[in-house]
Parts: sequence; structure tokens; C-alpha cells
Amino acid sequence: MTRIGLIVPPAAGAVPPEPPQLYPDLEFIAVGLGIPEVTAEGFNQVIGRLSDLAGELRARGAEAVSLMGTSLSFYRGPEGNAEVLAALRDGSGVPATTMTDSVLEALSAVGAKRVAVGTAYTDPVNAALTRYLTASGYELASLEAMHLKTVEEVFATTDADLIALGDRAIAAAGGADCLFISCGGLHTLPVIPVLEAAHGLPVISSATAGAWGAARLAGHSGRAPGHGRLFEI
Repeated sequence: MTRIGLIVPPAAGAVPPEPPQLYPDLEFIAVGLGIPEVTAEGFNQVIGRLSDLAGELRARGAEAVSLMGTSLSFYRGPEGNAEVLAALRDGSGVPATTMTDSVLEALSAVGAKRVAVGTAYTDPVNAALTRYLTASGYELASLEAMHLKTVEEVFATTDADLIALGDRAIAAAGGADCLFISCGGLHTLPVIPVLEAAHGLPVISSATAGAWGAARLAGHSGRAPGHGRLFEI
């Protein structure tokens, strides 16, 4: 069974629920960064550990490595994301990706151009995401946020919270062709089919796109029917 290594924000280093639920035919292992809060200041305290953690995953048999934190890879812009990728590759010596790259590939795969966005983030992180998506060629039709700072707050969000966030973002957009829910700690897998059925749009989330991108990096097709349009491709 192909083994994929994940670097995750919480210190506990548990494998997020989405990858094994979507891809039971793959094996996932994880290590934790231990970010103190979902802010640039919090990210700066841990970002220098990526190469060592990637090496740890390789030593445990990982055949590919992904950083499973969207804001961790976009907050310093495309150049910062490129530095993250270089650290992952240098530390592990295996194929590597970031959640931001996986999200961009997923948006492209569903043909998104004008995107409604819902996030867990505070205003400074939202501003960094806006700059990154705009620089990547996407028009932000709207951005609605929950203004959460801690990992604990992110994990405490409910399906109802996420559906309400998606509904607000689409209502504010006025003609978006896709909904993007950003923050890898938001467990969006159950709500994606609900939101797609309600609004008739593809829904991309950090958590599910991250799993999709990591699987594809290891040579998997990425298909997982029943979990939204992205997984039918």
C-alpha cells in the first residue's frame, strides 16, 4: 500500500479524517507542526521545521509528502509557497506538494474562474489569501469569514456552521462559478454534497483538495465518487 506523509498544523500530528475516508486504498501517516495560532506570527514560529519533519516522514516510509495547511503555504505569497516546496523536497527527497497547490489544481480541474470564498480566518490571513488567488488568475466574487484564531476554534465548527458559511459566500457573490472553503482544519467532507446540491456549483475545500492532491502526487487517480464534483473527474 502506497504510504503518503502529511505535515499537519496541530502538535498531536494525527492524520486528518478526510484522506483515509476518501482513499482507503492508500496509507497516510502524519507529523504535527504545533502552530500556536492561525496567524502569520504563529506560522513564523514553526515554518522552519518543515524540512526536518519531511525527513522524518521519509524515514517512516513516506513515498510522497504534503503540507496540509493552506494558510501555512499561502501567507507569504507564491515565493513563500515555493520556499515551502523546496524545504519539503530537500528534507524528504520524494515528491512533495502543499495544500495551496492542491487547491489551485482543484479549482482548475472544475473550471473555476469567479470564486465565492468562505474561510475560517482573521482579516490579515484573508488578505493574504485574496492576494494569492488574485495573483493566480482567479476573481474573488465574495469572501465571508469566521474570524477564528486557534486550532481549537477551527475544530469546533459544525456542519451547520460550514453550510451557513457557504450559503453566505454564495449569496454575497452574485454569479460565482465555484465555492471555495479555505482552512485545512475545517472538516468539510460531509457538507460538500449538500452545498453542491443546494447551489448547483462545484465546491472545493482545503481539506478535501489537500487529500486529492496528495493522492494524485503518489500516482492515484484522485477519484472518489460520491464526495462531490472534484472526485468524479
